[in-house]
Amino acid sequence: MKAIALISGGLDSLLAARLVREQGIEVLGIYFNTPFCMRDKSLEETHKKRLAVLLRSIGVELRIEKLAGEYLSMLKNPKHGYGSNMNPCIDCKILMLAKARELMPELGASFIVTGEVLGQRPMSQYRAALERIEKESGLAGLLLRPLSAQHLVPTIPEQKGWVKRELLANFSGRSRKPQRGMAAKFNIKDYPNAAGGCLLTDPEFSRRLQDLIEHNALALENVDLLKLGRHLRLGPETKMVVGRNEKENSLLPEMAQDGDYIFMTDMDTPGPTSLVRGRVGKELIPVACAITCYYSKFKQRGSLNIEYWRNPDKEKEFFNVTAIKEADLARFKL
Repeated sequence: MKAIALISGGLDSLLAARLVREQGIEVLGIYFNTPFCMRDKSLEETHKKRLAVLLRSIGVELRIEKLAGEYLSMLKNPKHGYGSNMNPCIDCKILMLAKARELMPELGASFIVTGEVLGQRPMSQYRAALERIEKESGLAGLLLRPLSAQHLVPTIPEQKGWVKRELLANFSGRSRKPQRGMAAKFNIKDYPNAAGGCLLTDPEFSRRLQDLIEHNALALENVDLLKLGRHLRLGPETKMVVGRNEKENSLLPEMAQDGDYIFMTDMDTPGPTSLVRGRVGKELIPVACAITCYYSKFKQRGSLNIEYWRNPDKEKEFFNVTAIKEADLARFKL
């Protein structure tokens, strides 16, 4: 007997997988990697490696599945709406479970396991939502939630004796104490904090994302840019990102697409790197230069030389400019 466990990165999904593994069932953990997991890709890779080690310590192997194009399509108009920001929690869970269901024949799995706890998350873990998620993902009867199983209708794995219901848990509500107790019982240490790092719950990130959707620019390469810098809307078809530190200043040129413009202060005047994507007419060049000048620590000197080029041409031009006024800058900020 084999089961697939959806691994969110938090303690709950680890415990759910461990409870099922405890009953002699082979469990494969699947982590769906969406464009909205973490800001820093290197930290995300570290997180996944750490997660794989944790799972292996409880007898579960981890498989990473990318979920990008379908996720972006869902995000534009989620059937069940958004949470407090741009988080489509119910639709997100339905999509992930549906993708896991599609993998069941290939992996030889008989049912799916999640770490959901009844009443823990107000947007997606109340009883009606749990039932809706199970039905719309096509997993009626085959979705086991071990941490709250004794509060829920018995599933097919329980009815057929694949798992013993009495050995499953009866957690409910928002307290984390039962989970911590179970982790101690299973000697699970150094586990992540409660999963909640989704960028779609962040107000600033959500504003930037909403701007992309409103301007029909929701694409993976544009989503990646949302994770760094200061963001400005120069026009309906033109977006500007200004680096905030040395790391972001080095990343922006690497992320430039063909046709993007890069702006920098000259070598004698340290300052930010800016990227402009979209339609860039001659009238926007001075504006982008003035904004880049504004974020330089040396703008008080007066005018600065800003160098710029269009990717991938690399033919640099220079523009001498003073910093944009605060009032004028405000109308571009996101």
